[in-house]
Amino acid sequence: MVTVRASASISVSLPEAVPADPGPGPMVVALPGLMSLARQAIPRLLEAVIIPLALFYAALAAFGLNGALAAVLAWAYGNLALRRLCGRPLSASMMLATVAITVRAALAAWSGSALVYFLQPELGTICFSMVFLASVRLRRPLVGKLIGEYVRLPRAVMAHARIRRCFVQLTLLWALVLLANATLSIWLLLSVTLGTYLLVRPIAVAAISVLAFTCSVALFLRALRRLGLQVRADHTH
Repeated sequence: MVTVRASASISVSLPEAVPADPGPGPMVVALPGLMSLARQAIPRLLEAVIIPLALFYAALAAFGLNGALAAVLAWAYGNLALRRLCGRPLSASMMLATVAITVRAALAAWSGSALVYFLQPELGTICFSMVFLASVRLRRPLVGKLIGEYVRLPRAVMAHARIRRCFVQLTLLWALVLLANATLSIWLLLSVTLGTYLLVRPIAVAAISVLAFTCSVALFLRALRRLGLQVRADHTH
């Protein structure tokens, strides 16, 4: 028996020779528990979404559009500086997000419209949904790559036809979710006041995303169990 431990949150016990078509056996997969996921997601949600939106709206009411844009940029660059001073790593995604918000702010300041500031990421989301769809067409479902970065499973399991079908289904699901979120956000942006948009949009997008995440987890677990794997929650992290 060989035990594979490829990450802090995933452990897999499997026979020494994993068959191409895994059947019933002692293979056990430990996935992160909901509390572990929440501990990771909530700080990122606060840092990247809730606080910037609250800052933007408060500064917009007090100082106007340019003041709101300055507040958001101050938060973004201040966060980078604080991480640097504390010796915490600066991820590539954080750097890209800071560059993106700088471009958004510059275009919004140039146009003099808050609508331009909020419209840009929605157009990007639509493009991202098209990337998901294209990855299915190319037979390289993007969700499979994303799951592979966080959930370390034996290569034979990841390459199994049932798991590949699951990745295709999940990629199509998230392409639809991204498109739905962007469409709803644009409709709200063009139909209601900015204050209503800032209140309703995060709640609606969060509800859709949580529902999609729940469905995704259920589909993935079902696919794993149909291969004969035993799945359990890992509450140690």
